Amino acid sequence: MKNSIGNFLYRFLRYFVQFYFFLKYKIKVYNRHKLPKLRGGYIIACNHQKYSDPPAITAVARGRFSFMAKAELFQKNVFFTLLIRACGAFPVVRGGGDNAAIDRSVSDLKKGRIFVIFPEGTRSKDGKIGKAKSGVALIAGMANAPVLPVCIMYGLGGNKKNLDFAVGDIIPAEELKIGENGDRKELKRISGRIMDGIKELQRQIYEERGVEIISE
Repeated sequence: MKNSIGNFLYRFLRYFVQFYFFLKYKIKVYNRHKLPKLRGGYIIACNHQKYSDPPAITAVARGRFSFMAKAELFQKNVFFTLLIRACGAFPVVRGGGDNAAIDRSVSDLKKGRIFVIFPEGTRSKDGKIGKAKSGVALIAGMANAPVLPVCIMYGLGGNKKNLDFAVGDIIPAEELKIGENGDRKELKRISGRIMDGIKELQRQIYEERGVEIISE
């Protein structure tokens, strides 16, 4: 009974999120055919611009999601907390260590969820894509999960309602394996490869929009 109610609530809120985002924005999806047929068990790695990025992803992609969100977001109001939990969010306390969050992420992936992560670790205020932290490489390696690079851009082409969503080529889990020691150099290499995929998608969006790309 509890699972049935949870599934109904998830579907209802998912349709609500889709309706809201396609009403609020003019969403243009590039390379939609590259969205995996998999229902879960993979990672979506995306640049980070707004708090609305996670629900925007869930409005375009299909499946059950999981993503980290800072604990403060769960204290905004009851409806917002219900919404982000339904989208798959779980709270992370800043400065509280990463082990519990990483373990939860790996567990959710192994349960067949799509884990959404923003490798930069913070929002970009100017649209530039920064360097990735090691978390995305570590989680991908521990879960033996492939990574799908995604890029989101808002307001290009002089219209604030424009939301561009580009999908890249999925990176197989075999190419993201880390050694037993998981040294920093190896994690940095894997994280860099994922970010290169996101940057390439950003270039595609800018070219399609005829806008000069922001220098890195």
